[in-house]
Amino acid sequence: MRGLLAGWQAWALLSALFAALTAIFAKVGVGSINSDFATFVRTLVIVGVLGALLAATGQWQAPGTVPGRAWLFLVLSGLATGASWLCYFRALKLGDAARVAPLDKLSVVMVALCGALFLGERLSALAWLGVGLIAAGAVLVAVGR
Repeated sequence: MRGLLAGWQAWALLSALFAALTAIFAKVGVGSINSDFATFVRTLVIVGVLGALLAATGQWQAPGTVPGRAWLFLVLSGLATGASWLCYFRALKLGDAARVAPLDKLSVVMVALCGALFLGERLSALAWLGVGLIAAGAVLVAVGR
């Protein structure tokens, strides 16, 4: 089992599994409350779980040891995450989870584009075909009835 979890692929698949559960659980949870409050509750749970994980594993890092550039980009990432979650929960409140989640996954397409444009990452023609198919599939699932 340890070898299985050593690669990025296993962690990415687990991320996809938990993202799917997030959509289903959030859709049920947001049904009778304000979507922004639901996002707040979710955030408190995440902070608590991560705090416990850091304490239990001894991975806490003194904030002063984090370089300024890392702080800047982590804060920007946090702001983007918060905006994403607020939008996601609002979309789940208004729409079907099975149609909201695929549009949310257009982030895969946006990451590929931004990775190529701003980070100099290179994808093969086959990988770009996959990105295009992800985009087409997300749109078809979201608009199909």
